[in-house]
Amino acid sequence: MKNKLTLTIIILAVLVGILGFWYYQRNIYSKDILKLEILGPDEADTAQDVEYAVRYKNNGDIRLEEPRLIFEYPEFSILEAGKPLRQEVILEDIYPGQSDTLYFKGRLLGKQGDIKKARAWLSYKPKNLKARYESETSHTAKIKSVPLVLEFDLPSKVESGGEIRFRLNYFSNADYPLSGLGIKIEYPSNFEFMSSNPKTLGVNEWEIGLLNKAEGGRIEITGNLKGELEEEKMFKAQAGIWQSGTFVVLKESVRAVKIATPSIYISQLINNNPQYVANPGDNLHYEIFFRNIGPEPFNNLFLIAKLEGQAFDFQTLKAPLGEFEVGDNSVIFDWRKVSNLRFLESGDEGKIEFWINLKENWNMNSLQDANPTIRNRVYLSQASQEFITKVNSKIEITQKGYYQDEVFGNSGPLPPQAGSRTSYTIIWQAKNYYNDVNNARVKAVLGQGVNLTGKIFPENTLLTFDSNSREVIWKLDNLSAGRGVFGGEGPSAAFQIAITPQGLVSKDLIGKAEIVGEDQFTGSIVRGEAAVINTAQVVQ
Repeated sequence: MKNKLTLTIIILAVLVGILGFWYYQRNIYSKDILKLEILGPDEADTAQDVEYAVRYKNNGDIRLEEPRLIFEYPEFSILEAGKPLRQEVILEDIYPGQSDTLYFKGRLLGKQGDIKKARAWLSYKPKNLKARYESETSHTAKIKSVPLVLEFDLPSKVESGGEIRFRLNYFSNADYPLSGLGIKIEYPSNFEFMSSNPKTLGVNEWEIGLLNKAEGGRIEITGNLKGELEEEKMFKAQAGIWQSGTFVVLKESVRAVKIATPSIYISQLINNNPQYVANPGDNLHYEIFFRNIGPEPFNNLFLIAKLEGQAFDFQTLKAPLGEFEVGDNSVIFDWRKVSNLRFLESGDEGKIEFWINLKENWNMNSLQDANPTIRNRVYLSQASQEFITKVNSKIEITQKGYYQDEVFGNSGPLPPQAGSRTSYTIIWQAKNYYNDVNNARVKAVLGQGVNLTGKIFPENTLLTFDSNSREVIWKLDNLSAGRGVFGGEGPSAAFQIAITPQGLVSKDLIGKAEIVGEDQFTGSIVRGEAAVINTAQVVQ
């Protein structure tokens, strides 16, 4: 029993020795013997040339075999074309005491204050060891400045609901050309974007492209801003470069605008109505009123009324006290002709007026031209006001009479004779221009002695007849914008009538046709008419 215990102890001792020797061989080498460091600037400007020196040294007594170095540039760095941010270098064996330095060049991207981190790893196998070791190091640099100017040109105060025009100026002083540059703007609440020059991608993003040193530009934006009195509204702009689908911000600019107390109140009447809804072909009488609601008087003012809309017929504009700028479509009134513009005391009110017609028809190429409006933007001193007027749709009905047709086939003497029956075909065709119209109806009264035969085409046409009023009614319901104007003919209905004269022959077969509907854009009732059809006007 004693011999077996001794043998067990000996076997355990041998095993412990083997494991100890293996553990010693496994850990005989420390990775701290390899010194690895990155040398580089602590600060750098955006897009400035930066060189990193990756230095390594074998401070041990063992040769390091199969070394591989990986260097990773800071995120969004600019490198030579085709080079990745993470680069691997296969090195030769590193002998005891040997050192070397590798260099990596690039340009850093980021906004002022950003910390940019570069990293390096060196993996290897000490001679006679199977284990692979890795040393790691890093280097951080701070973006000291961004040689890019991004500045708002904004008024410090603006009246609520008034139009605001501002600029965003940009300029590059970077030694390196900035390609793929873009600009974004964050608008405050209750800001309505209207237009910009150059045109935007959406409403708040612009593509600048390439910007060389000492080059710059300007973005001009027009909008409408509403807010409470003394409320501050913040505009924020960012300039950056797109990289791999990410917008890398280089420069930011923030500017506040305060909602100010209005000093001039502007109002408008069209044809003596503050809520006028216009019709194609209307003659419009504009009256613009302005009142000084501030404490101080105004002197030598100019008032500009800028008109916008396809419906305007600018050839008809009449402004006895104003001057019209062709192309700009602005009517300018100055203090030399308008006494209230020469001197407007606190509490005083003045007025200017002009006349202009709307066209009967204007181009409508697609549904994008539907729901038309006309605009008048009024500018007076620091005050501005936009007035938007909706324009009703134009609906039309054509009414034609036929004797020979391919729909029903008519018969009887021409011209009609007393005691003999003659039949005719009446065809109605509807057309709707600018806005969707619902609950559309066409009505007409049959002539004396004229009756329906009951023949209707298409057969499912909703056509009714009131025997007492002798009124024929065609129920159309909904007419979409542009129906019959583009993309095919409008809806039509055909019905047959007959007349058997007794004594004197009636000339009128059917009275004027009227189409009536509800304009869904303006909420108004719109109408159209077609002339009476008599026996002499029938197409034979």
